[in-house]
Amino acid sequence: MKLGLKRDEIRVEPYTVEWKEEFHRVKQVILNSTPIHESRIEHVGSTAIKGMVAKPIIDLVVGVDDIENVDQAIFQGLKTAGFFRLRVQRPNEIVLAKFNNETYEEKTHIIHLVAYNKELWKNLIFFRDYLNAIKTARDQYSDLKRKFLEENNGGIDEYTSYKEQFVRGIFAKRDNYQK
Repeated sequence: MKLGLKRDEIRVEPYTVEWKEEFHRVKQVILNSTPIHESRIEHVGSTAIKGMVAKPIIDLVVGVDDIENVDQAIFQGLKTAGFFRLRVQRPNEIVLAKFNNETYEEKTHIIHLVAYNKELWKNLIFFRDYLNAIKTARDQYSDLKRKFLEENNGGIDEYTSYKEQFVRGIFAKRDNYQK
């Protein structure tokens, strides 16, 4: 398994169980380096969905009590674990990344630091769980990704925008969904 994408590179790989194993390895490193509780670190994104093609980057959501006042011990611990805060500006979220080497050119892991058990946390977890449970949705999302790669040569912003309507549609199902 080779993880990592360069800035603005878009590539998807077939699902591998190694992504789940890598999440568990990195989660343990984070637990050993920070005061974050185990229940507040989850594997999200396409690498957390069985059978899903995905960018070869492990996405984690990490929940904190107050996203506006994150304990500096958390940032220090995440830095010790190899994660660096990015300049990305997103509402209610702080983004950190781990890179494959000191050139910082190829991201291998991304942390979405969010308020624990609030809207964004719930949406990210629901998206993962819904696509793991509903094969037709999983297939539609895989097809959407492949279609983008066949028809476009844009970067990450275009890729994210291309998928946004689908993702928001899944988020909208959260209140009505019953397993």
